[in-house]
Amino acid sequence: MKFVTKTCFGILLAASAMSTPALAQDAPSGPLSLSGGIDVVSDYRFRGISLSNEKVAVQPSLTLSHESGLYVSTWGSSLPDSPLYGKFELDLIAGFSTELAPGTSVDLNATYYTYPGNRDWAGPSDYVEFIGSLSHDIGPVSASGTVAYAPKQSSLGDNDNIYLNFGLSSGIPDTPVTLSANLGYTDGSLGGVSADGNYLDWSLGASFAADIFTFSVNYIDTDVKKTGVKAVDTLYDPTVVFTLGVAF
Repeated sequence: MKFVTKTCFGILLAASAMSTPALAQDAPSGPLSLSGGIDVVSDYRFRGISLSNEKVAVQPSLTLSHESGLYVSTWGSSLPDSPLYGKFELDLIAGFSTELAPGTSVDLNATYYTYPGNRDWAGPSDYVEFIGSLSHDIGPVSASGTVAYAPKQSSLGDNDNIYLNFGLSSGIPDTPVTLSANLGYTDGSLGGVSADGNYLDWSLGASFAADIFTFSVNYIDTDVKKTGVKAVDTLYDPTVVFTLGVAF
């Protein structure tokens, strides 16, 4: 979701790169496996900014994976109705994920953000972003780094955007609880919420897994300066986001 004209994200992306759905991890019975889920979030935060006007959002997802590491995925979220974005965001994703070495994995994908309900005469709201992430386990801690680049395109005002994110997560031994922390940096057209087009976002969270269900709570904040307009400032005020997810 872009912030060029909008007046107003879990590990972050409850949001990081981007909002990440909880997917089932069942062992595939053949070369292809299908997984998915539905999350209900108290606030759709994308890189620290509320895209649901601090309202509850429903976020379904579906992924088809091949044993080679190739996959296609779709992710969506309900939105407050607006001429520019309509009532729903639909992300179409194609990528490749593999383990480079024990405990070290890489994921490369292209994500197309589309808004089927767009009815704004000013132009398209859809855009594409290329995302790469690397994760590595250090004892009980998993560290990850993500780079997301959106090239110049008309929906971004003929500008580009880069997003960087670093995250840490660790499960508490002998419990279903996982703790996480993330720090992100946006620079470019998607950083239109700040005067100079860049800002930091961060989160601290915990998740609890029980069978196919996951419950998480995340504290999310940014360093975006206040505008003095309450309706705008509340969209990036610090907040606590609750997520209830079911995976299949």
